Amino acid sequence: MTTTTENNIFPLVTDEQKQAEETWRKSIPAQVFLNYFFAINYHIQENDDATGGLQHLPFFRAHQAELTDTDVQAITKLLHSCWSTEYALRATAELGDEEYLRNALHWTFPQAYHSILSGLQGFLYTTGVRSNNPSLVRREVGRLVVRNAYPRPVSFYAAGAYGDFSIHRLPLAGYKAGLHIAGKEIEAQAQIGQFLRTTRKMKAQWTRQQVQGNPNTALRSQKTGKVLDKWTASHWQQITWRLGYTTIFDLLGRLRISQTSREIERYVEAEIDFKLFHQSLLNIVSYLNGIHETYIAKALGLERYQQLVDELPKHLQHTFVAERLRTRVAPQLTGQEPPQQMSIAA
Repeated sequence: MTTTTENNIFPLVTDEQKQAEETWRKSIPAQVFLNYFFAINYHIQENDDATGGLQHLPFFRAHQAELTDTDVQAITKLLHSCWSTEYALRATAELGDEEYLRNALHWTFPQAYHSILSGLQGFLYTTGVRSNNPSLVRREVGRLVVRNAYPRPVSFYAAGAYGDFSIHRLPLAGYKAGLHIAGKEIEAQAQIGQFLRTTRKMKAQWTRQQVQGNPNTALRSQKTGKVLDKWTASHWQQITWRLGYTTIFDLLGRLRISQTSREIERYVEAEIDFKLFHQSLLNIVSYLNGIHETYIAKALGLERYQQLVDELPKHLQHTFVAERLRTRVAPQLTGQEPPQQMSIAA
């Protein structure tokens, strides 16, 4: 649309405004993704207690394991992987400005995911689950979340068939999620609820594709025997058992974006707060790793775990690992109040 004065034509919308609007439109998916992870971090911070809350859970109090020296070596290897990846994630925050963090998404996304995965596998090892199979790991941790093995801030999950999802342990998840950073608990829970639903929807659609793509598992018409193209609610219910539960670990699985994927370029080119994004990821990583470390320390015994930390490679000595042991892990095992916080972020 234009307006004319004598022989001059002036556009009512400038090229700069058009460009700004286009940039904003392209940034919406990335902003929503940031909103989701900020909401998870916000929910954790709002509901966390001083040490992590594990000591109140019957599952944690009953946790024990008989571990051989070979078992301890395997768990130690997983912890070293977990901590070295978290170390790299933290180093990125220390070294980078906004522009650096923007382009660092190529490796910070998978770093956050793999750091948590290694710690989770160490924890699962102490429960008798000793597998690298992603589907098995996801199924087992889903069961643990539902069994209240995790503190309240991360014990939420989604269940149910496609089109009939239910959200548990997030009482405010039914509210409509906005496009802005959460500033209240109701906004955070609404965004986490939406993240759970969209992630479970994607998983359901992927599962249907896998089931129908296999002649041995495909659902067929009772009349013609042909593979079904159109599904009803009853057909979705038949594959619900394959979905398991959708938990925070499925949400974190959304970070597994290929370095060469067009998807990650969409985030890199967006205009969002990359420092906030990175800090939210780092806080979530630290919180979940602290939970898994506490379970492992309980299984090993605090003295043996302390020795493991004391013998860490040089780059990990006197860092967040020792600080988290001092302020979060040890207090939950000894029942004592955490000592005064040091300067190293735990």
